[in-house]
Amino acid sequence: MVKEDRSTWKAKYTMRLTQYLDEYPKVFIVGADNVGSRQMQKIRVSLRGHAVLMMGKNTMMRKTIRGQTSKNSSLEKLLPHVYENIGFVFTKEDLHSIRDKLLENKVAAPARAGAIAPVDVTIPAQVTGL
Repeated sequence: MVKEDRSTWKAKYTMRLTQYLDEYPKVFIVGADNVGSRQMQKIRVSLRGHAVLMMGKNTMMRKTIRGQTSKNSSLEKLLPHVYENIGFVFTKEDLHSIRDKLLENKVAAPARAGAIAPVDVTIPAQVTGL
């Protein structure tokens, strides 16, 4: 399979995101930090037929959304949330059922060196025996 050049890829990505913004009335913004490729694939499979998951470059997402605000001014509310490692889940179905599918695939991951904890960790004072 031949890799397409960058400008073609960007044009196709922008076209696809524009199509999804027009076609789907509901969208989730999901964080994808510390999500492996196997887990991401399982999420895509569980959403198949119900929703579309789209990841990408934040700059391209912002540019496309700004271009679509003339058609739909409510898209302006998405812009402040487009930062770090995020993706969009587009759907026409009930948001609660899609949210449940996303939460079913949520897995607790062990701590890795250099990773930032998503929750506060407190260690109680105790005798160490040293």
